[in-house]
Amino acid sequence: MVAQTFNVIQTKAVPKGTPEFEEKREALLRTFADKVPKEYYIPQDVIDNPPQDVSNLATTFGILTPQQIEITEQYDATGLAQAIAEKKYSAVEVVKAFSTRAIIAHQLTCCLTQWFPDEAIEQARKADEYLEKNGKPIGPLHGVPVSIKDHMPIAGTYSSYGYFGSIQHDEKDSQLVRILRNMGAVFYCKTNQPQSIMHLESDSHWGRVLNPYNIHLSAGGSTGGEAALIAMKGSALGVGTDIGGSIRGPSAFCGIYGFKPTSYTLPMKDMLAGTFPAELNILCSIGPMCRTLRDMDLMTKGLLAAKPHLEDPRLIPTKWTGLETPTTKPLKIGIIHNDGFIEPQPPVKRAVSWAKERLSDPKYKDLVEIKDFTPYNASEAWSLIRRQYWPEGGKLMVDHIEETGEPILPLSAWIWKDAEAGGMRTAADVSTMRGERDQYRIKFAEHWNSQDVDFLIGPCFVGPASAHDTAFFWTYTSLYNYVDYPGVVVPTPIKAEKGEKYAENYQALSDACSSVKQLWEEGDFEKAPINLQIVGRKYHDNELFGALAVLKEILGLV
Repeated sequence: MVAQTFNVIQTKAVPKGTPEFEEKREALLRTFADKVPKEYYIPQDVIDNPPQDVSNLATTFGILTPQQIEITEQYDATGLAQAIAEKKYSAVEVVKAFSTRAIIAHQLTCCLTQWFPDEAIEQARKADEYLEKNGKPIGPLHGVPVSIKDHMPIAGTYSSYGYFGSIQHDEKDSQLVRILRNMGAVFYCKTNQPQSIMHLESDSHWGRVLNPYNIHLSAGGSTGGEAALIAMKGSALGVGTDIGGSIRGPSAFCGIYGFKPTSYTLPMKDMLAGTFPAELNILCSIGPMCRTLRDMDLMTKGLLAAKPHLEDPRLIPTKWTGLETPTTKPLKIGIIHNDGFIEPQPPVKRAVSWAKERLSDPKYKDLVEIKDFTPYNASEAWSLIRRQYWPEGGKLMVDHIEETGEPILPLSAWIWKDAEAGGMRTAADVSTMRGERDQYRIKFAEHWNSQDVDFLIGPCFVGPASAHDTAFFWTYTSLYNYVDYPGVVVPTPIKAEKGEKYAENYQALSDACSSVKQLWEEGDFEKAPINLQIVGRKYHDNELFGALAVLKEILGLV
């Protein structure tokens, strides 16, 4: 009998590089596998013949104890912190439960890049000792396991840009990680992301992340490992970054909550190993990914309470009122059915209609006023942002990736395709781009004002989770990076169904719109969850959360 080896499900492997690269990649994967005790291996027949939906498999292998199932399924991060503070569970028990569930989730979805339960248990033991000695928790996340995206430095771990040549060992925590640690968080794993951190699919030298609800679909990117892990209940609270939809896209693909703040709200100091040319004109944001509204609020409040702007002067000093922010009622909400560029696929249309129907209920007339809304020139925004992501034409990234023999993945080539022809742009070119961006932002604001709305509700993506290697059009998220407006994505009860068809009177809004329809007709999206996106004005992050508190009951949010 051949001994079972550690494996993860891969329905579509990432392309292979040179033999030398593949040898180094295999050594990296083997180092990860060697850390995993054999009692945590899932059955080989599940690896070889997985079901399409693996979202509920973690509890079926006899690996998790009843208590570990309870810990990982019955609590959000806020509830876990309270249970640990009340000594219902120890921090050690909680981190063992999530570490175990995380490694099961990884075998089913390829969501992790690093897994360090021993170090996490030691952190948790110190938290338990602190609570016993002082009679109070370290902070609002006392003993709560928090998962972290691979590129974010945690002292003693490795980080990367999603390709082999960018791997580096980190000697110290990034600012955000340090604040979370001071809040009592326990770190136990890092999660998978795309090559270049710039796809809406998380495919890297670690492998391709699978959607838990349909493994033939993407878990999203660039924070796809986080989204899959949280959906698999291997994490209650994670951290993502977003420069084109990298929090909101994967959160939507996997049916969880995600928050992209206005830029320079939450700390990003030391978050990347080097500078990123895209940020000359398009700024990245960092934010929570989790199971509930109150967990997004909890993390944001704790991070801002640390006054990170005193250390990083780029940040805007912000007093967080979050879900307790008062609002003017009725809220004037614009409903986006399409962005004038791409008509969403059928289940997304159903979700928008569902939300509009709920919001139109007469019993809520004193709380909300709704009207249809079309964003300003989404096709122009998409054209501009795709070029402005890569002012160097993508060449620097291409060179760095290829120097180890790693192949350029399909969605990498896709995202810098429009900028590649222009090559390395001059300072004058980049300045002109900024002028184009600012003119677009002014027109967008004028258009918003003319429609007299406070907030928007609409699609997060052109469809549910995309089939692998087909996440081409991020227009519904990247638009709000371009104008730098905050957005939250929230689950709905809608899921993609087999046999759904476009309306008979459908008319393509663009060539991209026709392509999206073709992708729908060629794919199988059954069981994929559908989220909606709620957007506020720039710097109105608190007001956005105040609106969420009003919408919670109407839309059945948790």
